[in-house]
Amino acid sequence: MCGTCGCGNHHHHEHDHHNHEHHHDHSHEHDHSHDDSRIIAIEQDILQRNNLLAERNRGYFEAKNIFCLNLMSSPGSGKTTLLEETIRQLKDKKSVYVIEGDQQTSNDADRISALNIPVYQVNTGTGCHLDASMINHALKHLNPEANSLLFIENVGNLVCPALFDLGEAEKVVIVSTTEGDDKPLKYPFMFKEASVCIINKTDLAPYLNTSIDTIRNNCLKVNPNLNIFEMSALNNTGMAEWCSWLKDKK
Repeated sequence: MCGTCGCGNHHHHEHDHHNHEHHHDHSHEHDHSHDDSRIIAIEQDILQRNNLLAERNRGYFEAKNIFCLNLMSSPGSGKTTLLEETIRQLKDKKSVYVIEGDQQTSNDADRISALNIPVYQVNTGTGCHLDASMINHALKHLNPEANSLLFIENVGNLVCPALFDLGEAEKVVIVSTTEGDDKPLKYPFMFKEASVCIINKTDLAPYLNTSIDTIRNNCLKVNPNLNIFEMSALNNTGMAEWCSWLKDKK
């Protein structure tokens, strides 16, 4: 069991859609003690080990001038649709790679692979987040070229992914209008940790009891430094500003 977030045994299966290789990795953390200090020690140890490997990942990205983004959201926010449209608009201008994180299935990775983009699938089983070790392993198989873009689509969850540094340059939180306008207030740590927020599915706001302005204001209450983009990835509304920002980063 993961001592930090309480998710199940870390059994993850990884699949490289580019090389068609399968990998299995099993690791278990068991804590049968009811001593709070023991639990805290385990949590700290897990995060410390993760952070050390995240720094290795970050050094790798910096050495190869790879701009890496960690995309995080609740399930159904539109992460994969956003990623698909971003790839369509950028792949002729920049080499793009994707690491897909899900508990089960390769559905999202299959969608990305259909765009002729190298993608590596990590299935976490009952795990609720990606960690730096999973990313490090995926990088060895993807081997992204220098001066490229790397998107990590994290497991759908507004809590645990925010705890784990992957070595990314930017943490991006996606919140959709269909989720209501109070998500930043309910899950503040995610929005505090992110540097970028995408308010997605803006085209649906007129049909919902949701205010885009309220979502934006709640985001900024939690993190005044958030760089916020408003868009509908499905309708290609607001995508130009987002893609221009990505191009300017490299």
